[in-house]
Amino acid sequence: MRILHVAAEIYPLVKTGGLADVVSALPPALAKRGLDARVLLPGLPGILGGMIGLKPVLRIGPVFGAAVVTLLLGRLPDSGLQAYVIDAPFLFQREGNPYVGPDGQDWSDNHRRFALLGWVAAHIASGELDSDWRPDVVHAHDWHAGLVPAYMAQNPALKTATVFTIHNLAFRGIFPLDCHVDLGLPMRKLTPLGIEFHGKISFMKAGLVFSKRITTVSPTYAREICTPEFGCGLEGVLRDRGGDLSGILNGVDYGIWTPDDPVIAKPYNADNLKGKKTCKLALQSELGLSRNAEGPLFAVVSRLTSQKGMDLLLAALPDLLREGAQLAVLGTGDGDLEAGFRYAATANPEKVAVHIGYDEEMSHRFMAGADALLVPSRFEPCGLTQLYALRYGTLPLVRRVGGLADTVVDATPDNLQSDRATGFVFDDASRHAFGTRIREACALYRDEGAWRQVQRRGMVRDFSWDDSAANYEALYRSL
Repeated sequence: MRILHVAAEIYPLVKTGGLADVVSALPPALAKRGLDARVLLPGLPGILGGMIGLKPVLRIGPVFGAAVVTLLLGRLPDSGLQAYVIDAPFLFQREGNPYVGPDGQDWSDNHRRFALLGWVAAHIASGELDSDWRPDVVHAHDWHAGLVPAYMAQNPALKTATVFTIHNLAFRGIFPLDCHVDLGLPMRKLTPLGIEFHGKISFMKAGLVFSKRITTVSPTYAREICTPEFGCGLEGVLRDRGGDLSGILNGVDYGIWTPDDPVIAKPYNADNLKGKKTCKLALQSELGLSRNAEGPLFAVVSRLTSQKGMDLLLAALPDLLREGAQLAVLGTGDGDLEAGFRYAATANPEKVAVHIGYDEEMSHRFMAGADALLVPSRFEPCGLTQLYALRYGTLPLVRRVGGLADTVVDATPDNLQSDRATGFVFDDASRHAFGTRIREACALYRDEGAWRQVQRRGMVRDFSWDDSAANYEALYRSL
């Protein structure tokens, strides 16, 4: 079975979030099961520079405002899987963030840039662009690939199945209505039953309307997005497609996220946790934190946004510090929240440390060195950091939403007694609820035996891609 994955980013070449991790891990996991999986990517500088053995397949252009467009084929540097790359310098040769310009605003031609991604996928599916390979299923990821099923639907004879995965419904790929003239889609698609969304165009909605099946990245999130609270205005569309919607939990690449990885201070495992203490001392030294704190070291590896609950963390920070705990923050995001964390670090230099930006190797050191990871999200489609934390023996403290609810078992007295607990969970998005759970986590930390028990239990949980890949294969075969 031949599967084409279509996405805007892939680890380690271009990464802005968990999407890149998923796209790098799922196709190889499918290949291990005997499927012929390939990836289609835009020719961003990091992708063109990181691929192996790129060779031209076909000269396409001009199209979507680019005079020269060439479809290339090469191999991904980590997995060795084959991947197509769309080389369109006019649209993709831009340094920095793949979606946002130096002024912090979305590129004004994003609709054409990612329409090209969907259009090329549709024509690969039709067999026009590579006579040697044609997919049985095209799997499009997030709004950037939302027009894939819309373009494929333009060919009524095309029987190739389509799967569309929502990684985060909050990013809906919304553009002004007049951008429609650049997309090459008929006017009949520009209706509330098509890609029109409150007087604008939504690439996300296109994926939801025209794909054969819809998945999202956790079972709980699949239920949540059918409600007004989490549906971002698309809950009606999702309820209408309810029979075609399912949640498949993301997995973790344990070849990358493991407590014996080379960038941490000392390796350790569930049977011997001594190295984790060394990693904590090393992280405290690196960040300028006191090495004599009474409470646990809490970590954040996240976008600093209200969606991620970072305003709740700032509000609850006094509760954390009163327990003698420390906080280490790694991330970037809203200016006001960045400023709030910087101020907290300045006011509490031995207790709070902040690194604004993203550093892949530092994120591994945070996972290994921290005692607990804070993920107080208002919504969270799946979340990967809590899964990484579990493998490193770093107890996640999360809000009971989306994939967080599916992956962390709360350390209540009953769960501690039954050997089920793997972290801490709270419900209300409030300082009181969050602060209370922080204090309770600090209390458990003082019981070293109980804390170690929960650590070891989390470290042996298996969230590898094996089960997820099996579920995706079953979905493809059902089509």
